[in-house]
Amino acid sequence: MNNQTSPRQFSQRQLRVGELVKQNLGELFLRNEAKITSINSKMITVTEVRMTPDLKTARVYVIPLGGVDTKETVKILTENSHLVRKALSKRLDIKFLPKLTFVEDNSFEYAEKIEKIIKKNKDKDNDKEKKRYN
Repeated sequence: MNNQTSPRQFSQRQLRVGELVKQNLGELFLRNEAKITSINSKMITVTEVRMTPDLKTARVYVIPLGGVDTKETVKILTENSHLVRKALSKRLDIKFLPKLTFVEDNSFEYAEKIEKIIKKNKDKDNDKEKKRYN
């Protein structure tokens, strides 16, 4: 049996550390501990954190409340990632503090798009059923 993980699978350690970073970043943004003046960090949601296998880099998926100005928010967070890392270092006690890469989370938009397609197909099916019985 092969014990290597495929590129799509994450180790338990990656998942555990990713969840730890996600929770701490969420609290950090909620309490505005990063002290980023150009945005209201209370309005930022951290949806997911994916760690590299060496745990030295974290890809942080974020979305601002309401999904407005996502690109601008990601840009500001990227520019101020050193402040976020500094605040995070006070909260986490791990061997290597990961380098943070902020990415906009499009999963909600994607899910909404899929939902609309499903609803549209369901409506078509209902129309066909009505025509069949009439």
